[in-house]
Formats: sequence, C-alpha cells, structure tokens
Amino acid sequence: MTYTDLTFESLGNGIEICISTEHRFGTDAFLLADFAGARHKDLCADLCSGSGIIALLLQKNFQPERIYALEIQEKAHRQLRVSLERSGITNILPVLGDLKDWKCGRELDLITCNPPYKICGTGAKNGSEAVSIARHEMMCTVDDVCACAKKNLKFGGRLCICNRPERLCDIMISMRKNGIEPKRLRTVHKNPGCPPWLILVEGKKGGKPFIQIEKPLYVRSADGGNSEEMMRIYGLD
Repeated sequence: MTYTDLTFESLGNGIEICISTEHRFGTDAFLLADFAGARHKDLCADLCSGSGIIALLLQKNFQPERIYALEIQEKAHRQLRVSLERSGITNILPVLGDLKDWKCGRELDLITCNPPYKICGTGAKNGSEAVSIARHEMMCTVDDVCACAKKNLKFGGRLCICNRPERLCDIMISMRKNGIEPKRLRTVHKNPGCPPWLILVEGKKGGKPFIQIEKPLYVRSADGGNSEEMMRIYGLD
C-alpha cells in the first residue's frame, strides 16, 4: 500500500523520522525518552511505539544494544521501517503486534511506553480511528502495559511510562499489581505557576517499596521560550 501523506523530520545525528497525518509525535516523547535513559548494553522495548519516535530518540541519545518497537497499527509500523531504512539503523527491530500477546523471548532491561491517555468511553474521539486508538484505551489499557512489562522485564528491569496526572493512581496500582514497584516520579509543568500537564513514572520489577519524587520539570523559561532543560532534551543546547 502506498501512502501519500508521509513526510520526514530530522532528529539529528543523521536520523530522520517518517511521520503522517495520524502518526506524529509531541513533546511527551522527548520527555519520556530522556527520563528513561538507557545503557549501551541494555535490551529495550518501546510499547505503543507509533511512528517509533521514542525508540529513535533512545538510539540517538543512548545507543542501547537492541530496541524492540512494538506497534499494533500497520501504517505506523511501516513508517518506522521507512525511518530505519532511511537512517541506516539496524539495532531497532519493528514488531507489528498486540502487546497483550507479545513475549520477547529475551529478558529486557528497559521498557518504555507512551500509552493512550484517556480511558475508553471518556472524552471526545477524533474522527480518525487511528488517532483515536493512539489517544483512547481502545486497544490496550495501563493494566495491559504493566502486564506486558511483567512478562518481559528481567528482575530489576525498569518500566517507564508517561501519562496525564489524573492517571497517576491507575499507573501505581497497576505497577504494584504486576510486581513492578514505583521508584521515581517527576511532574512536568508549563511554568512554575501552572499545575502539571504530564507525569513521568519509573517502576522496577521486584523493587522494594521506596519512591523518589524528583524536582519538577518546567517546559518554558521566564521569557516564554524553551527552558534550559528543554533545550538540552531537544538537543539544542
């Protein structure tokens, strides 16, 4: 199948990402990739990978050994394949499938997920089914994400998720239910005078109860531009 709405954006270091009307990316992907980090020897997976932005950012900034990019929508999966071919990347493996059924076959060090934020049946849905699947829990829930992480993480492996602040309780309950202990929490704010619009949560499989609340991350500086931290995250410092 040929798609007529594909364009490319440069992420730097010779990496280009293929985007489309339905499968794009936002600031939250940059925030999650930076929050998660990775080591060179890590085996990683990105669930609900979409166009593959988080997998590509992990590769650009951390170069882990392997990244499995799991996506249920065929168009987004194909977009990532195009990005990898265009960018000459060989250690990201696109996987077309349902995370509820996926078993890697290797124990993973790190799993990231930028999941659908809205509970199915709440909020107005987009006219595009593909966009609705990305935004609403139509195909997977937070519980499904944590259950997948439980199956695929090694003992001590990490699950890093971003979501809206109102889903924090859901995430922590689901992590614990699946043997993944919440260990780090960071809130993201437009500026110091605004409530958080995003949360970043890290859980560790088999971890002991103890959570570190990190300092807030502010997206904007006093003059309205990107903050110094956001400039670093975007690679513009």
